Amino acid sequence: MAALLVVAAVVWWPRDRSAAPASSVSAPQATRPLTDPAVLQQQLDGVVEAGAPGVVGLVRTGERTWQGASGLGDLGAKRSARAGDRFRIGSVTKSFVATVVLQLVGEGRLRLVDNLERWLPGLVPGGEQITVRQLLNHTSGLYNYTDDLPEPPRRFRPRELVAIATGHKPLFAPGTEFSYSNTNYILAGMLVERVTGDRLAAQLQRRIFRPLGLDDTELPTTQERIAGPHARGYSPPDEGWRVTDGPARLVDVTEMDTSWAWAAGAMVSTTADLARFYQALLGSQLLAPELLKQMRTTVDASQPGRGMRYGLGLEVLRPGCGTELWGHTGSLEGYGTTAFSTADADRQLVMVTNLQPEPEPRAAAAAVENILRREVSC
Repeated sequence: MAALLVVAAVVWWPRDRSAAPASSVSAPQATRPLTDPAVLQQQLDGVVEAGAPGVVGLVRTGERTWQGASGLGDLGAKRSARAGDRFRIGSVTKSFVATVVLQLVGEGRLRLVDNLERWLPGLVPGGEQITVRQLLNHTSGLYNYTDDLPEPPRRFRPRELVAIATGHKPLFAPGTEFSYSNTNYILAGMLVERVTGDRLAAQLQRRIFRPLGLDDTELPTTQERIAGPHARGYSPPDEGWRVTDGPARLVDVTEMDTSWAWAAGAMVSTTADLARFYQALLGSQLLAPELLKQMRTTVDASQPGRGMRYGLGLEVLRPGCGTELWGHTGSLEGYGTTAFSTADADRQLVMVTNLQPEPEPRAAAAAVENILRREVSC
């Protein structure tokens, strides 16, 4: 990968005062100066050197925000990655969907203790034992449909995805264990549509995207292309590919029908929009404090590759030194996303690489984790 073009795209701006959190969700943390931009850029360059074709990152500390990019956003055209590129955010979508569900709870139209059978009768065997809360925190016991998706890829309806899951026995009795399952969020999206009588995409637009000015964020329906300036996504050609093989054989997987991911992971966004969303969410701009407290009530999620605890559409990392980092990760073919903020949203990191799944050794993932710990936590 040494021959890969490495470029920088850096943007500075003072934080919009109107975007400041309405209230703190934890004791204020001491604000430290933002790391020197050259050092931040070197860390992005290191992700490219570790094997990613390109990477886009955002780091915010207090009043200062830095955006940067390194490597290539388009291997075919030899186009540099850009700080404002759009990308598929994968499971970071879940934070948005959970927020809409909790807004409906706040409006008295839905309850976290409501069972699935009440709203989607006959859809899931044993649905009377599964609550809305258990969907959002992955304790429903439902099989993860993405572990058994048929080939070749095609357009799916949400009910078809649920049917794949219910074709398998539950993993455990609802509420007794944790198991990350995309099926839970397909059902959460269906709940939103049932309660509101509106499309999930329209509800996200009305409740979150438009109020926050997230103009580069959307939940695609049937379109396969990413509109506007975007980073192209790549996948290794086979399990034997290594970063030392170079980028020539990588497969461009940018254009795809993401109906199979829908409410579990089909959204498109930018680093700036994701930072703004989590800043507003953790600052109680989207949910009343008591609902945000529910969202931040976690269960043990001790599984390889997952956060140690999981709330309602939120992962929490505890890297030490008393810091909690709230957000979500996303992994969709072609794109890997990391988006975490301190509990008061005063420090944030959003980063995306355009190579997924990442081949072994997972050097790029290790580099991202290093940046997360160094710049946002301790």
